[in-house]
Amino acid sequence: MDEAVDPTGTAEAAPPQVARFGVVVLTQGKRPDDLHRALESLLAQRGVEIDAVVVGNGWEPTGLPPGVRGLGLPENLGIPAGRNAGVPHVRGELLFFLDDDASLPTPDTLARLAAKFAADSSLGLIQPRVEAADGTPAPRRWTPRLRVGDPARSSDVVAVWEGGVAMRRSVFDATDGWPGEFWYAHEGIELAWRVWDAGYRVFYDGDIVVNHPVIAPTRHGEYYRLSARNRVWLARRNLPFPVGVLYVSVWALITAVRLRKRADAREVAKGYWEGVRDEAGGRRRISWRTVWRMTRAGRPPVI
Repeated sequence: MDEAVDPTGTAEAAPPQVARFGVVVLTQGKRPDDLHRALESLLAQRGVEIDAVVVGNGWEPTGLPPGVRGLGLPENLGIPAGRNAGVPHVRGELLFFLDDDASLPTPDTLARLAAKFAADSSLGLIQPRVEAADGTPAPRRWTPRLRVGDPARSSDVVAVWEGGVAMRRSVFDATDGWPGEFWYAHEGIELAWRVWDAGYRVFYDGDIVVNHPVIAPTRHGEYYRLSARNRVWLARRNLPFPVGVLYVSVWALITAVRLRKRADAREVAKGYWEGVRDEAGGRRRISWRTVWRMTRAGRPPVI
């Protein structure tokens, strides 16, 4: 019903529905100060309802503030599977995923994201603009466009930075969520591809900001191997065969040009071999229509 009626018979407009976010914060418990900052920024949000869980990836969350629950996983499942594990434990028609070293700089961040979803039913996932709180210039990878241009410019995208993203729960369910098999690297690419294939858009919002420190992804010892393996798995799991072959070939060439150390080259070669040899998980090929839609959005799935 759109109206409420008081005992005198006077019709009153029903109060507007408040958006509800199920929030999943992923951590290994190794950055307690960062985690505290992230949770404070969530609890400061206004204009939305929040149901938040801290997923301890191989760690039992302790010392959480009132209003935030903990979910301890007996072992580290990797980043995408850890995020997935938290979703059944939170309520809300919208989901927000936040890494423990990220935070929301203003108390209206989630309300503004909810308003975007309410205004446009075609939006399935939104990645805000990422800025370092200390003013360090943002790296190119935080703006997932071929031509980055002005990071404050909004646009459709076909990949996302994963540390702070919002999406409809119905779209999460339709896409099977994050690719748990990936462990780390490129999970935001597959999720974006599958959101597009589900008939929705993936949107980079340059007006809404999430804070995150500038840290090189190569800090992870397995970065080069997992990055190469997951490139192959992206193709095997999602792309029509000719597009997949082109995608892997293009990225093998790009990676070869970027490499500077022989040891890194060995790790990349190992990763490509594992990508071909090992089980990649379930295949869910995106349609040629999706390939065309993503191409029109500025990035065909070959680069």
